[in-house]
Amino acid sequence: MPPFLIPGQKVGVVAPSGVIGLEQMEKLKTGIKIWRDRGYEVEVPDVFPGWGYLAGSDQQRRSQLLSAWQDPEIKAILVARGGYGITRLLEDWDWQGLPHKWLIGFSDVTALLWGMAANRLEGGLHGSVLLTLERQPDWAISQMFDWLEGKISEIILQGEGWGGGFSQGRLLPGNLNLVTHLIGTDLIPNWQNIILALEDIAEPPYKVDRMLTQWRMSGLLTRVKGIALGRFSFEPNDRPSLTPSLTMAEVLADRLENLGIPIVANLPFGHQGDNAPLPVGCNAVLDSNLGKLTLISANS
Repeated sequence: MPPFLIPGQKVGVVAPSGVIGLEQMEKLKTGIKIWRDRGYEVEVPDVFPGWGYLAGSDQQRRSQLLSAWQDPEIKAILVARGGYGITRLLEDWDWQGLPHKWLIGFSDVTALLWGMAANRLEGGLHGSVLLTLERQPDWAISQMFDWLEGKISEIILQGEGWGGGFSQGRLLPGNLNLVTHLIGTDLIPNWQNIILALEDIAEPPYKVDRMLTQWRMSGLLTRVKGIALGRFSFEPNDRPSLTPSLTMAEVLADRLENLGIPIVANLPFGHQGDNAPLPVGCNAVLDSNLGKLTLISANS
């Protein structure tokens, strides 16, 4: 892993995904303040130019990200928000020579986290972006900082076990929609000994069904050690025409339970709620009898 962070060090803000509107600036400032209150020097770009639904052109966003990544004084990269856009930057991305440093984000940031893992760049942390950090409970924020600073050696998350026993492997967390679009690309990491952790937002049950069916047909799910499921945020009233419907829980169970591997659902990570930090590539123990996911530092 990269060296643990120390309050007083410099961290850099980047916006490689969706546009940051004026109405979101206060949330961004609050997220930055949380890091500054922890004692970090936060470097923020002078401007987020915006280009349609993106925070800037591909060249602008790529340049901003590379500048923060290559700056030796910046010890961690904080993603401002998700949305859409990072995958565009990775089509011709050069991973060679990039230093190992912490990068924190989730949702659209999954593409970058998985790309780092595929290229053996440790330091990805699936956790709240700056725009959502203000909504997180104290325990989630404390776990994030304590893990990054090396103050804790494990994180234990409680969910609902679906049976299948016990498994151990390397944690690979991400957004279901995003990672489904990575199938067939070189952004899929080494698939040996994987505990897959998935979450999503605003996708109705039939679309989750379609994505998980794609995963089943790809053969990748037959090779994972276990699956950890976070929050799948969807309000049926948003799509009244999609009735009758299976529930989200029914779809997840139908597509996953017969894989014969440990599964733990309803874990506290994802959109619109508690979002526990999930270190990419850390040692993970999934106990579907007790409904627990335990994340263990490689340094413990």
